[in-house]
Amino acid sequence: MENDVTTIILNDEDGKEVEFDVVTKMDIEDKEYIIVVPKDKEEIDEAIALRIDVDEEGNEVLTTVEDEDEFAMVEEAYETLFSEDQLN
Repeated sequence: MENDVTTIILNDEDGKEVEFDVVTKMDIEDKEYIIVVPKDKEEIDEAIALRIDVDEEGNEVLTTVEDEDEFAMVEEAYETLFSEDQLN
């Protein structure tokens, strides 16, 4: 995924297109992740972690991080990244 992507459109569980802001992209243990938040929400109450996988044809596919240990790892990296940003 290109580093300059600022928004993406995903389909929700009802098939409705929803626009998301990309908060950050991170590389963790040889995997790429993005953190996104819904664009139309006034208050950011929940960020979504997505892993960038590659399918059989070489296309990038976004996969929701559902494994608790993997999610905890991404969450820790996200919190560390943003706590460092606030110090600068």
